[in-house]
Amino acid sequence: MKQLLELLGFVALVQGVLGLLHEFTHWRVGLLQRLGFLDGYGVYASVALIVLACALFAVAGSRRSG
Repeated sequence: MKQLLELLGFVALVQGVLGLLHEFTHWRVGLLQRLGFLDGYGVYASVALIVLACALFAVAGSRRSG
């Protein structure tokens, strides 16, 4: 379970960073830009993903391995 939380946190962190990179440089990277209902809210969604990643890492750190 701990490894799954870490993996999900890593994916959320990468997608959040790529979303911010897309918003500020207009490079076509990440999956967030492909979601049409997030048009105009890319920065907020990216920051939310980064916060979610931090929360997932915190939960994974509080779990016992096994």
